[in-house]
Amino acid sequence: MLEVRTAGDPDEEEVVWTEFSPSQLAEKVAEMGTPVSPPVVRDWLEEEGLALHKIAKVLAGGQSPDRDAQFQRIATLKAEYLDAGNPVFSLDTKAKERLGQLYRKGRVWTEQAFRAFDHDFPSWATGVVIPHGIYDLARNRGHINVGLSHDTSQFACDSLRWYWNRIGQRCYPAATSILLLCDCGGSNSATQYLFKHDLQALVDDLGIEIRVAHYPSYCSKYNPIERRFFPHVGRACQGLLFDTLATVVRLMRNASTRTGLKTTVNIIHRVYEIGRQVTEDFKASMPILFDDVLPKWNYRAVPH
Repeated sequence: MLEVRTAGDPDEEEVVWTEFSPSQLAEKVAEMGTPVSPPVVRDWLEEEGLALHKIAKVLAGGQSPDRDAQFQRIATLKAEYLDAGNPVFSLDTKAKERLGQLYRKGRVWTEQAFRAFDHDFPSWATGVVIPHGIYDLARNRGHINVGLSHDTSQFACDSLRWYWNRIGQRCYPAATSILLLCDCGGSNSATQYLFKHDLQALVDDLGIEIRVAHYPSYCSKYNPIERRFFPHVGRACQGLLFDTLATVVRLMRNASTRTGLKTTVNIIHRVYEIGRQVTEDFKASMPILFDDVLPKWNYRAVPH
C-alpha cells in the first residue's frame, strides 16, 4: 500500500511521509483480504520510522550578507558585558492574545473540558493582552509586562523602564551599561527612528547607558528569549482560558524550569498611541552613537 503512496525529500533521503492515516490504511488492507486494526497499522508505521509530525517553521525566509559577522559581534558583546558584571537582557514581544471565553490551543489535565465560544469573533473578547518579555541571561530570570493597548516602541521602552526601576537596578547596583539583544523588527525595529527616539528618552530618564545589538533579519529564532523563556511561558498557559487578566498573570507567573528559571509579571495599563512620527529635528541631530562595526544593528544611547 505504501510502495507508491510514500513521498520523500529530494535532499534528505531519511525524510519520508504518506498522506494515508492508520485508519485509511487499515480499511484498504482489509479490502485486500487482510483485516487489521488501526493501532496495528500505527505500530507498523512506527517500525518504518514514520510518526506524526507537524510542519516545522525552520526555513529562513532570506539570508543577510552580514549574518555571521553580526553573530560574532553579539557573542563578543555578551562576553564583555557578562565578564564586567553588566546586565544582558534579551527582549521580544509574544503574540497578542484576546481575553474572554475564547478557544486557546493545547491540552490540560482536567475532569472535563473548559467551555469556550464556538467562534473566535474578536468582538466577543473582553480585551487584549500583549506580553512583552525581558529575559536576564546571567540570572536566568524572565519577566513579562502585559500591555493592554498596542505594541509600540513606547510600550517596549516603558516595559524596560518598569523592569529596571523595580528589579534590574536592584540586581545590578554597580551596572554602568545595559546590553539589549533585540530582533530587527517590531516595536524595537532597527530601521525606525521612533524606537531610537524613545530609547534616548528612556536612557535620559534612567541615567544609564543602553547598548543595542539587533539580530539580523530572518534570525529572530536565535534571540535567547525565544528558546530560554517564551517556550516555558507558553507551556504554563497552554490549553487554559485567558478569561480574566488575573488569570493571565497567575498562569504566566507559573513559568519555571528545573534549572532555575523563575518568572515575574506586571501589568502596564497605559494606552499607547499608534502612528506617532519623529520630528525632523531629531532626525537631523539624533544623539544615538552608532558603532563602526555594522552600525545598522549596533549602537548606544547615552544619558544627556
